[in-house]
Amino acid sequence: MEYVIVDKEYGKAGVKLLFASKVGKKHSIKELEVETSLTLASEKDYKYGDNSDIIATDSQKNTVYVLAKQFGVESLEKFGIILANHFITKYPWVLRARVALSQTPWKRIQDPEGVEHNHAFFNSPSSTRIAEVIMDRTRVPKVRSGIRGLTVIKTTQSAFVNFVSDEYRTLPDAEDRIFSTIVTADWSYANISNCFGYSWISLYCTVESTIIDVFAGPAYNGVYSPSVQNTQYEAQKSIMKKIPQISSVKISMPNRHYFPVDFTRFNIPEVQGEGAGQVLMPVDKPSGMITSNLARSALTSKL
Repeated sequence: MEYVIVDKEYGKAGVKLLFASKVGKKHSIKELEVETSLTLASEKDYKYGDNSDIIATDSQKNTVYVLAKQFGVESLEKFGIILANHFITKYPWVLRARVALSQTPWKRIQDPEGVEHNHAFFNSPSSTRIAEVIMDRTRVPKVRSGIRGLTVIKTTQSAFVNFVSDEYRTLPDAEDRIFSTIVTADWSYANISNCFGYSWISLYCTVESTIIDVFAGPAYNGVYSPSVQNTQYEAQKSIMKKIPQISSVKISMPNRHYFPVDFTRFNIPEVQGEGAGQVLMPVDKPSGMITSNLARSALTSKL
């Protein structure tokens, strides 16, 4: 009986590093976790136990540290491209290099007047930035960037009505509801002709701010959301309008539920009616999950 290895890769996960730039008085830091994975041309390591082509995962870990020291860490995407290109260039038997990266969100401390500190930071996990670079022997990188854990909430301008009504439905129409979600977003770049010429950080900030702007709307009036699906689609569309290099945007948004507490059960006159405000109970599970991947059509891609 013949057996075929359909796919294979190996590498080092959980490589953590803090890159500190101390040029001048104003220092900067980037804390990363990196995963490297290589696909080799040979299968002899799997089939025969021949390790002569294996670049040890410990060597891959050391490579991450050495290249960070040599080239610095300007952005996840750029550092990922440097790593992937290194593995493809140095080892001719490496068919594909995949590098996945995530960044710990450190922000610069400010004094009460808003002046930024030169060398002190605080951890602000409002969201986590990720990136993935895949490069084969064509040397053309496939770059995917993303956001994890972007949690948002608004207290009005959200509804969910006129959905299927049958014998299984118990959820009433909601003309005005709390809308909260945790955004997971991934976007892919196409036609990357000058990888190192991109301002990757600026592109990431544009995507993140676009998602937030579409969700929230103008400061005083907000924007109406008839469903999570519609808000998701409008965010994806707006991102690709602003950044022509992006070919597709995948977003997942769980519906973080806040259900009103039933005060009719309490025989207390002061809590009947409007009261001082609404009291709602967070329910984390089960939750709705809305996911879609918006891509440019073939016609749009040619323009």
